[in-house]
Amino acid sequence: MTYTKINIPTCINCEHKKEGISIFCSLDINEIENISEYKRNISFKKGQVIFSEGNQPHGIYCIYKGKVKIHKMGDEGKDQIVRLAKASNIVGYRSIFNNDTYYASATAIEDTDVCFISKNYITELIKTNNCFAFSMMNILSDDLKRAEEKITHMAQKHVRERIAEALLLLNEAYGFKADGITIDSTLTRREIANIAGTTTETSIRILSDFDKEKLIELKGKDIKLLDIKKLLRAANVFD
Repeated sequence: MTYTKINIPTCINCEHKKEGISIFCSLDINEIENISEYKRNISFKKGQVIFSEGNQPHGIYCIYKGKVKIHKMGDEGKDQIVRLAKASNIVGYRSIFNNDTYYASATAIEDTDVCFISKNYITELIKTNNCFAFSMMNILSDDLKRAEEKITHMAQKHVRERIAEALLLLNEAYGFKADGITIDSTLTRREIANIAGTTTETSIRILSDFDKEKLIELKGKDIKLLDIKKLLRAANVFD
């Protein structure tokens, strides 16, 4: 794999830390300075693999800018998107805890800048900083909750409900563009199908149905959410 080294602000000056949304907010000034000194700044183009399922992990990746999909190869070579990540999120952390290979792959879905932090430094932080260790536990707990919910939905929900829920998940993960209704992501119909656990053809058909029903509006790769309440009902989700 080839990658491009870039300049990213030091961790002390990172906007995500200043906004209080980084997992590294609990670190003291010396720990932050150590991360800044030893981290590697890397840029990935859209579609470039950040790490691959089955490879040995050497650290974690903190997303400074961009969007990433975490995906796993299923039966018969079918790809399954298991999680979406954005700026301020970390990826590649699960394999740090069990000394196993990466359980899934991570791919940039738009041009993405990341900070790579070595496994040795992360494990040392977990041992010495209780707040940081607790934050990592919270992330793993959220992962388990999402996995359990996904298993339940895949078993009990119809495909129409799963496609609607996939759109809501995209909105939750990436939010809207400036117009306030267009999902700020350009996943393909195939990738949306992967999230919902169905075929590309079925994804296209149901999205077209939603468009006709005025729940959404399709504009090329852009998807506008016109009626969130109806979409929630279509997903069998109630707030």
